[in-house]
Amino acid sequence: MLYLVATPIGNLSDISQRAIQTLGAADYVASEDTRKTGRLLAHLGLKRPQISFHEHNERQAAEKIIALLKQGKTIALVTSAGTPGISDPGFVLVRAALEAGIEITMIPGPTAFVAALVLSGLPVHGFTFRGFAPRKPGQRKRFLAIDKDSPHTLIFYESPHRLQAFLKDAIEVLGDRRAALAKELTKLFESVKRGRLSELLAGLDEKLRGEYVVVIAGGTSNNHLEQV
Repeated sequence: MLYLVATPIGNLSDISQRAIQTLGAADYVASEDTRKTGRLLAHLGLKRPQISFHEHNERQAAEKIIALLKQGKTIALVTSAGTPGISDPGFVLVRAALEAGIEITMIPGPTAFVAALVLSGLPVHGFTFRGFAPRKPGQRKRFLAIDKDSPHTLIFYESPHRLQAFLKDAIEVLGDRRAALAKELTKLFESVKRGRLSELLAGLDEKLRGEYVVVIAGGTSNNHLEQV
């Protein structure tokens, strides 16, 4: 059995009892970051052998994991934080396991974009999660343009090094829409700033740290939802 286990995005108290039980019973824990997972396991009082599973070895590690699963081993897949497969490794392994006829289940839990969406104050009736935008300006603008006319609230992840450029491109492509900028969710210094994209851009700190969730209002047809 392959278990996809969601882990805390910040506050370690957010881990579920079912997740703890699953990690404790697994023969192996496949980890995006073995050091971070090691600290989590230690915090939970658990000791389990780990298999490194990250974006640079995903396909090779998946073959090893599938072989172990075929031997009847139980493996729990975790990322460094949040839900496996959501802007983190996991999709390749899930597809490989399904093709091999291996049973899979999910231990649900924290996901940063859901928390940011709910806290944003923007419509939640329909939304599109887009993950990380491309790094190059031209590709990023084309990426944003895909959803320019979408009525759905748009959600993106962005690194501190590219956040300013992303917001500038979002204003150019989408217009100066209502938006929210979330960081450090569930942590001591959790912050959610709301306003127009231009206001959020102007209010950026000189030293940006941590990953950000950017939530942007949908196109003009989304305005009706904001009146509900």
